[in-house]
Amino acid sequence: LTGRKIIVDTYGGWGAHGGGAFSGKDPTKVDRSAAYAARWVAKSLVKAGFCKRCLVQLAYGIGVAEPISVHVETYGTVAEGKTEKDLVKIVKKNFDLRPGCLIRDMKLKTPIYSKTSCYGHFGRAEPEFIWEQPKALET
Repeated sequence: LTGRKIIVDTYGGWGAHGGGAFSGKDPTKVDRSAAYAARWVAKSLVKAGFCKRCLVQLAYGIGVAEPISVHVETYGTVAEGKTEKDLVKIVKKNFDLRPGCLIRDMKLKTPIYSKTSCYGHFGRAEPEFIWEQPKALET
C-alpha cells in the first residue's frame, strides 16, 4: 500500500505520517503503540481544553526507551496563556511514553487486534480502544 492509502485508512486523509505501517505488528513496535499513544495524547489535550486541534509527533530511536522527541502542533489553537512547549510538559507529566508503559497503560496485550483490522484503528468507540478515551490531565 502507498503512504497515502495508510493515511486515508487511518486518519481519514488528514494527518502527517512517518511511513511505518502498524497493522500486523506486535505492540512492542512503536509504529503501532506510539501511533495509538499520539492519538490518546491528542484527544486528551483537546478534551482538557488546552487546544482545539492538535497533532502529536513522537520520535523513537532504536534501543532507546524514552521518545527522543515529543512535539505538539496546535495549528494556532493553543489555549490562551499556554504555549505548545507548555503542552509538551503536560504530556510528559501525564503520559509515560516508553513502549512497555504504553503496552501496559493501553492494555495492548489483550486480544483487540481483530477489531482494528477492519473499520480502522481510530475514531471508534470500542471500550478496548483506550487511545480513544481521553485521559484526565494534571497541569
